[in-house]
Formats: sequence, C-alpha cells, structure tokens
Amino acid sequence: MTGPSRRTRRGRTARVCRIAAVLLAAVACQSAPARAVAPPAGPTARGSGVVTWAASADRLGEGAADRGYRLVVHTSVAGSDLRVRLSNAFGDRPLTLDSVYAGLRSRGAALKPGTNRRLTFGGARTVTVPAGAVVWSDPLPGKVPAGVDLVVSLHTPTAAGPATGHGMAMQTSYLAQGDHTGEDSAADWTATTGSWWYLDAVSVRPQRPGTGAVVALGDSITDGWQSTADLDRRWPDYLARRLNTAGTGIEGVADEGISGNKVLTDGAGQSALHRLDRDVLSQPGVRTVFLFEGVNDLKAHTGVTAADLIAGYRQIVRRAHAAGTCVVGATVGPFKGWPEFDPAAEAVRQEVNRFIRDSGEFDAVTDFDRVLRSPYDPERILPFFDNGDHLHPNDKGMQAMADAVDLGSLDCSR
Repeated sequence: MTGPSRRTRRGRTARVCRIAAVLLAAVACQSAPARAVAPPAGPTARGSGVVTWAASADRLGEGAADRGYRLVVHTSVAGSDLRVRLSNAFGDRPLTLDSVYAGLRSRGAALKPGTNRRLTFGGARTVTVPAGAVVWSDPLPGKVPAGVDLVVSLHTPTAAGPATGHGMAMQTSYLAQGDHTGEDSAADWTATTGSWWYLDAVSVRPQRPGTGAVVALGDSITDGWQSTADLDRRWPDYLARRLNTAGTGIEGVADEGISGNKVLTDGAGQSALHRLDRDVLSQPGVRTVFLFEGVNDLKAHTGVTAADLIAGYRQIVRRAHAAGTCVVGATVGPFKGWPEFDPAAEAVRQEVNRFIRDSGEFDAVTDFDRVLRSPYDPERILPFFDNGDHLHPNDKGMQAMADAVDLGSLDCSR
C-alpha cells in the first residue's frame, strides 16, 4: 500500500513558477535541439488545463503522404476547451497537417453525429510542426466527458521520413487514403493500426478549479502489454476510473509507459532519464509523477547494479521536485520464470526495492512487488495475476495494482 506523504507541501505560487520553466524547456527530445515552434501569434508549444490522455513519443516507421489517421484515445478527466498536442519529436523534417478534427466515437471508426469538429492552430486550419518540436492546438469550445473514447483525426498531405508516435497502443485506430477527417462515417477508414501517430497528449480545462494530474512513467507493464486490447485495462486506466469517482484533487491520468523501456539507457524508446521532461514534466496540470520502472535495466545482464539504478531514481526525483511535482515510487515486481531471470538480477531487484521502501526519498511508496508476488514463492508473480510469461500481469493483476494505490497520496503539492 502507499505510505503517507513525507514531504512538506509548498505554496502554489512557487510551484507555478517552477513548472513554467520546465514547460518552456521541454519541447524537444534528448537527441534533437529545441526549436522555436512558431511566432507568438501562431501555434504554441505550451499546454494548458489538465492532461486527460497522453502516450509517450517514440520513432514510429515512415511518414506517408496523403494519409489519414483516425486515432482512438480514452479520456480520464472531464472538462472543456479541449486541446491536442501533436509531436514531431523524432522527425528529421517539418511535418505538415492540413486537417485535424476531434469528436466522440460511436463504434469502430464511426463518430457520434455532430461531435466531430475541426481544430485550429493559431487560428489556422493547417499547422507545420518543426523537426524535434511539438505544438498544441487552440482550445475547442464545448465539454468532453471523462471515461469516453475521443477520436482525433489527422491528415498528412506530404509526410515523409521518420514518423513520431506510440507503437504499442493496445487500442485499434484507423487509416484512410486521402482526407476524410471531417466525416462521421467509417466508410473510408478501412485499414487499421495498433499505434498512435503524431498525437501524444490531450488536455481539457477541468470542471473543478485546482484539479491536477498524475503521470505514470514506466515500461511495458505500464504500457499495458498483455492486458486486453481495446478495453482500457492497463493499470493506469483502472487508476483513472478510481480517481473519477473519488473526489480527490487528482483526476487526470497520463500513461507514459514504453514497452522495453529502461531508466538508464536508450533502446526501446529513450530512457526515462532522457524523456522525463518531454513525456512527463511538460504535461499540463501534472502534480505527481508515479515512477514504476527498472525491471528492464536489471534483467538485461548489462552489469547495471543497484547503485546505478538508485542513482537514476534519485536524478528523476530531484528533477521532478525541482519542477514542483511530487514523486510516488513503486517497487519492481517479481519475474522468476522469465527467460532473463537469474539470482544476480533478483539480488539487484531486492536491493532496489529496499531503497524504494525505506530510503524516504520518495514522497510516497506503492509496493507493487507485495501486490503481485506469490506468498509461496516471493520471487514469482502470483499465478492468478500472471498472464503466462511470468513478468506481465493480466487484467486482474492490472486492477490489483491500481487498487493498491493510496489515492490521497497522489493529491500532493510542493
């Protein structure tokens, strides 16, 4: 279970000043220099409100000319003035989108009539995102409920080169040839994709002033691998449903997991250290970072020690605190039976978990190891929660993880 906050809450004025500095600095990925997105009258790289959905950006195949993308995402917090963030973080040339719409899904690729509306960028229908940059749309008037499928439709008239997106969405989205973004019908959206292209965040102005968000920074377990696709059964999804009815100051949930991701080194996506600013600290309304990552570092047999991983955690905590956010640390779960398991990796896991539980450096702790492990073999995931590969929880395990989070600890200001 999550322990009580160990840090003194700070005034909101200081927090706003600190987070503003982070937002301005976080438009570019680690491997690309920051670029000015547009003149002041044009699209903006800064968000507003509270993030209601997000997914970490990565390299994602090649861009395609005259391609439509109908992307299905699931909201966490209700609000108005919807904005979307488009990312060209890994592109090597400017990305032009000449039509962007948002609406509510009916079924499949079809939209509820009357909900699909055009988004603008600095008042313009077309936006060009420089290589390495992100842009936010203008606010779209009207209300967006919590816990609904939002559909963002994009058209790329001339895209080429490396595309930016999120590879393992665990959600079916749709493709079309040509621009059909403004259509409610699914008739032209005949192909499917399991990835989110170019879209990496959605925000709203929440109904209650002072509402904030938690951002889950993690690997494939946070990304939802082995949960049931198209049903939003990742552990952050279950957490969002709990928060939606809890009445705490936290309602937004952003899932920034990448399958195979590591804390210390790039590989499956940029490392947690490299993507922290862009994927996490730049999200609108973020109040708490939920750090659940490390199993890929320690099981990779690269010589990573507990001291190495702890140093990485400390850097994340230090940077998050400097940005005015709190950090909840989660213990690394068991993985005996996974091909890379061995006693040396297990010894590192145990030492790292002792640090997470006992160091006092996190504002709160959630003990996912205790939730997931078998009482008969603590190095192994409980069979009831095991999807079969002995590392990734099934839907029941995902729900148990979310249920173990003390919601009060997430409503944390510095």
